[in-house]
Amino acid sequence: MEPPVRPALKRSLSLLQATLYGLGVTIGAGIYVLIGAAAARAGMHAPIAFMLAAAMMAPSAASFAELAGRLPMAAGEAAYARSAFQSDKLATLVGLLVIAIAIVSAAAISVGSAGYLSVFINLPEPLLVVGVVLAMGTIAAWGINEAVNFAGTMTLIEVGGLILLILAGAGAGPELVTRMPEALPASGAALSGIFGTALLAVFAFIGFEGLANIAEEVHNPKRTLPRAIFLTLGVSTVLYVLVLWVSLVAVSPAELAASKVPLALVFERLTDATPHTMSAIAIVATLNGIIVQIIMSSRVLYGLGEHGDLPPVFAIVSRQTRTPLFATAVSTIVVLLFALLLPLGHLANITSHMTLIVFALVNLSLIRIKARERVAPAGAYVAPVWVPWAGFVSCVALTLSDVGWLLFG
Repeated sequence: MEPPVRPALKRSLSLLQATLYGLGVTIGAGIYVLIGAAAARAGMHAPIAFMLAAAMMAPSAASFAELAGRLPMAAGEAAYARSAFQSDKLATLVGLLVIAIAIVSAAAISVGSAGYLSVFINLPEPLLVVGVVLAMGTIAAWGINEAVNFAGTMTLIEVGGLILLILAGAGAGPELVTRMPEALPASGAALSGIFGTALLAVFAFIGFEGLANIAEEVHNPKRTLPRAIFLTLGVSTVLYVLVLWVSLVAVSPAELAASKVPLALVFERLTDATPHTMSAIAIVATLNGIIVQIIMSSRVLYGLGEHGDLPPVFAIVSRQTRTPLFATAVSTIVVLLFALLLPLGHLANITSHMTLIVFALVNLSLIRIKARERVAPAGAYVAPVWVPWAGFVSCVALTLSDVGWLLFG
């Protein structure tokens, strides 16, 4: 008698679902949480810092787009390192770093979410964090279609909130245009703040690389994933820059830095309306960021378990939900511990540094794979040869800029 076939992940996600997933990770981890910290570091120059971060992340996005087509599998970054360097140990290390990024990022977003929730629910922050993380972990375990559709719906709401804020700023007067010269740096100190904020902004762009880890659940990944990666990076950059500038014109950088609900404060200042509307949208955005990060970390745990890099229990897929329940539960519990133990600023900086390390390794992986395999699989996106080199250099430069900001900022 043949043993029963072990259930596998369900390949069902479209380009729209994948793009909404990527935007959900990115925006939930970005502007709703970090706008105050960005204003504290760079002041009126924060939009320039975010544009710089996006430009420096673009080559890495192209590297991920090519590798996702060459090797469309869960635990993508680990698979890329294994293929490039023929090293299971390096692959395991990269996979664990990706898991750590997702978990620490989700923890940071959980702290931000609790701040917005406190506008409506008068409970201690730790209790709010516990409720948020456990609820999102439960939805992540429910099923990939259900979880991604839930996240996609919330993504539409959070993007709508940002567009609402942009429109309110555009209707408030000509200052959005007349004050543009204030965004340009006029001193070395301003440049130092911009580069330091660019590293922080890396946290805000975490998301497009997560698409590589749902490759086994996407229809036609060679075609779908590169498009979703580029759409995620492009749309989030435009929204970030516009929202940052509207916010800085409406509210002083010092006020943004001091507020636990910065976008709600901006909305109140622009419209004279209650901050509850924007706080509610911000809650949706941050909840979305948590759920998609839990999904991503659980899929990397699954991929490492599938390849024997971690105990096989992580690769067990439920027949009912078609999700890796044990991996999802472990991810949820560790997210909760980090959220309760570390403040938001520390979590964001840790995430940014780990992300740059992984991106640098991914770019090196593509450099090596391109040198060895001159022809990409049919139908896969192919980046120019210089792109992974540019991605590697940009990751190193951003890391060094943080050292400069700490010394001279």
